Amino acid sequence: MFSLTPEAAEPRLPVARRTLERLRQVPELAPRYDGHADVRTLDDIAALPPLLKDDLNTALAHLRPRAEHGATWLFQSGGSTGAPKLGHAPTGFYMAGVHAHWQPLDRDDVFVNAWGAGRMWGAHFLVAALADLSQCQVIALGSVGKDEYAEWLAFFAAREVTAIGGTPSVLRLWFAHARAAGLQLPHLRKVLWLGEAWQPQVEEDMAVVAPAARRWGMFGSTETWVVGTNTPDCPADSFHTLPDQLVHVGEDQLLDFTTLNAEMLNPVLRYRTGDAGRLEPCPCGRPGRAMRVLGRRDSVVQVRGLGLHVDEVIARVEREPGVSRAQVVISETGGRAGTVEVLLLTQPGAAVDAERLRKELLAETFTLSTAFLHDPENFRVRPVTDLISNERTGKTAGLVVREEE
Repeated sequence: MFSLTPEAAEPRLPVARRTLERLRQVPELAPRYDGHADVRTLDDIAALPPLLKDDLNTALAHLRPRAEHGATWLFQSGGSTGAPKLGHAPTGFYMAGVHAHWQPLDRDDVFVNAWGAGRMWGAHFLVAALADLSQCQVIALGSVGKDEYAEWLAFFAAREVTAIGGTPSVLRLWFAHARAAGLQLPHLRKVLWLGEAWQPQVEEDMAVVAPAARRWGMFGSTETWVVGTNTPDCPADSFHTLPDQLVHVGEDQLLDFTTLNAEMLNPVLRYRTGDAGRLEPCPCGRPGRAMRVLGRRDSVVQVRGLGLHVDEVIARVEREPGVSRAQVVISETGGRAGTVEVLLLTQPGAAVDAERLRKELLAETFTLSTAFLHDPENFRVRPVTDLISNERTGKTAGLVVREEE
């Protein structure tokens, strides 16, 4: 199933044909496209082999794309569970096309850009381009130290900030600090997000700190750039795809993405991000089908030769009273898991019986009970005051893999 009809997609398929020719220039990838001489229909797209993260990195290393106009920006994402992923973009980051279909900001807004800046992290600059097109006032904030939140929040209130944006992990810190300090943001109406799945806990704190605020989401990656957007009337997991992004639902509901934008630098042709989803009507009532993201299918990791479904473990733990968020940390030596820890970020004043929860997880989870049959002490559950975050981006992944000597 595709996000576009044949009538809408096929006039744009010359872009996909050019992408295919570029991928044929990569010696390591060329053999996989034998027998795929042309791309003229959606069936031709579906017949192509999927492109995975390492494949795209290989292609970019060989092709080294350059923008026709402006600078060529290089960004990276990932790295917590595997090799970082690269992405190239021209100045403007394709945001003119996004802005034509999605306009959460306007000239009257005072917008706080709270995505981390620099260090090859793209979202800060991407959203800065959107703010530029919106002609609003911008506070380019970036990362903030723990002892700076109260001062900045007071500044936001004084400046009558109307919009803020960041990853849900970062937004959660802002709203949690404001709620804990009893601070209000009465003028805040818009919360933009990109980079992670939406976290319901952010909405809970928003209701207290900024009851007039509503979320506006983008879905994409460093490789695909923005694929779709949603509004406050859409569920947090549903996105309306852009006309120059062709989304396909393949086996096991895995999503793959093909760019139909002639200016796209990354050779995105049936590229899989690891996300699963389906195409269905959106409750907002907008015509056509939206892309509903069901979660990641690459959250299964090997622990002593067995597959551990990290998302399932986290979902189970976060249903526990008093647990606001959880994180799985795997420590490896020579590629073998020595320990697995489930870290619990607990709500203020909550008492969670970590040892009971540890025993229940061992009893309920085949992988854990089998992998740690002879050394159950190496599977641990413990409350923490902070989860492990990427200091550069502020993102907090559900899974962290650490190599120990």
